[in-house]
Amino acid sequence: MIRPVNPYPVGLDLEGRRVVVIGGGSVAQRRIPVLLDAGAVVHLVSPDVTPTLHGLVDSGRILHEAREYRTGDLEGAWYVVAATKDSLVNARVAAEAEQNRTFCVRADAVSSGTAVTPAVVRREEMQVAVLTGDRARTVEARDVVARALSEAGVEAPHVDEALHGTVALVGGGPGDDDLLTVRGRRLLGLADVVVADRLAPQRVLAELRPEVEIVDAAKIPYGRAMAQEAINETLVERARQGKFVVRLKGGDSFLYGRGYEEALACAEAGVPCSVVPGVTSALAVPALAGIPATHRGMTHEVTVVSGHLPPGHEESLIDWDALARMRGTIVVLMGVRNTPAIAGALLAGGRAAATPAAVIMDGSLDGQTTRRCTLGTLAATVEADDVRPPAIVVVGEVAGLPQALSQG
Repeated sequence: MIRPVNPYPVGLDLEGRRVVVIGGGSVAQRRIPVLLDAGAVVHLVSPDVTPTLHGLVDSGRILHEAREYRTGDLEGAWYVVAATKDSLVNARVAAEAEQNRTFCVRADAVSSGTAVTPAVVRREEMQVAVLTGDRARTVEARDVVARALSEAGVEAPHVDEALHGTVALVGGGPGDDDLLTVRGRRLLGLADVVVADRLAPQRVLAELRPEVEIVDAAKIPYGRAMAQEAINETLVERARQGKFVVRLKGGDSFLYGRGYEEALACAEAGVPCSVVPGVTSALAVPALAGIPATHRGMTHEVTVVSGHLPPGHEESLIDWDALARMRGTIVVLMGVRNTPAIAGALLAGGRAAATPAAVIMDGSLDGQTTRRCTLGTLAATVEADDVRPPAIVVVGEVAGLPQALSQG
């Protein structure tokens, strides 16, 4: 059957309804998760399936018969996807579906099925489906729609009432606003109040609605800072006023971000609080500089250290001698001022002076700069380059690997 030039657009309610997918390759791997999200009961028929689909089978999320398609497999189906690599099999599936008056998508020949899968843009419960007569044009049109919605700030059609009077702790990532998670950006678009750190992505603040209150937490290292107690009080107070509050900070809220303190403050005040994990700079910034935290055959451990207190400080919780004896990668955050003392402690603990090291400044931002050195020359490098926060120090053999990225 040749599909009409102008197919009739319609949304299918597949909740609890049987959907049959014939073929277990890459097409099925793309389509099945969306069908599951729609609540469909998916029955997959294929002798072979991808590892990802194997995982869905093993977890019990889909039913699977490891065999070839045979007539009768579509009995009771509300919707069918013919996705094998054999066009003759797909044609047989489509023919049986039509005989059963069941709509069927043919992955190999779109115009030969009775249904067409659109390209979709999702914004919360809003879905925009795009259909054209050509797959490439459909995807291109979908991307244009997605960009237009993003530029217009349309992340959701309305604010969920359940968000009022709550707090969301959003990890903003290492600095570049493109590395903020999709969920984090969406919640920012819904916020009434945003409490932001200096190291949080700044350009996203310019995208906020004009009426959004922005509270500068001013957490500048070794300088003035809005006391943590004041931050906690602000989150609780604004939420009790019925507002949706987003606490935006750099990296991940629960990795040296004091996010758990804020979550506790909300819990003690009876304010609902949720967490949106962020891309941590401890791993992302070295990666952007072309330095992997691990490399096969080279390191089996990564230690992320807060360097805000120098070795020997009475409040320090780090066993620097034990750390020096380890052979893996050490990533030091918030340690610019104490880098010379940290390097000295590692050397005194037995780490070789020739151990590769790197200092990465302004990670993920336009001015990102990397200085390669050794543990023995680390202190001199920091002084010679006048390194200032934000900067991350990496110590370990991975810092000596050759540059494999075109940028960074």
